[in-house]
Amino acid sequence: MTPRRAVRRVVSLVPSLTEAVAAGDPGLLVGATDWCSHPAGLDVTRIGGTKNPDTARIAALAPDLVIANEEENRPQDLDALRAAGLDVLVTEIRTLDQALGELARVLVHGCGLPRPGWLDAAEAAWRDLPARPAEVTAVVPVWRRPWMVLGRDTFAGDLLARLGVHNRYAGHADRYPRIPLGELRDCGAGLVVLPDEPYRFTAEDGPEAFPGLPAALVSGRHLTWYGPSLTRAPGELAAAVDAALNTTAG
Repeated sequence: MTPRRAVRRVVSLVPSLTEAVAAGDPGLLVGATDWCSHPAGLDVTRIGGTKNPDTARIAALAPDLVIANEEENRPQDLDALRAAGLDVLVTEIRTLDQALGELARVLVHGCGLPRPGWLDAAEAAWRDLPARPAEVTAVVPVWRRPWMVLGRDTFAGDLLARLGVHNRYAGHADRYPRIPLGELRDCGAGLVVLPDEPYRFTAEDGPEAFPGLPAALVSGRHLTWYGPSLTRAPGELAAAVDAALNTTAG
């Protein structure tokens, strides 16, 4: 890869990438979205949401690099930033392997940081997974009113598959299909996985829609974020799945 010019000012449009850069050098970040909640207390200019960033404010920050994601950020916003003369690095992450590779590209090639130890630890954590029980088929809602679930080619679906949780709608034509609740209940799944983002499912909001089906309440950060949280994600997700299945079995 051709080396980039020295990067001293970075704007991040992706919460996961904000956390990843901050873990190496928080001083590089001059702007981040309103949804960039990690690390706590990050003192940077807030530039709006992932889907509606203030492109003029970003340009005024004069960043050396803007980091984005093809799924989380809109093409028209990225085009506007490029038109303003900014260098925009866009990631594509549909699998764990892609995430690990893109993180190295952003941090090392993009930001000029040393390869972080947590990235090697994340690779090891997912490579050295303990043996799992028999695979279970699950539905994985990400929204309700209307109900939307994980479909094909999703990062979260890939993580679950590595833990022995098969996404019932992994073969759907859409990546986040809208499925009627009645169909979700009758699709033959043995588990429902309920993350706390983007919709905040809780013990009181979600499991009641799937009577008789084990419900694993999981951290959305461990299921959908690609960054330092990947080191703990396999253990946290597996524990939540096991707790749901074991409670029902008991």
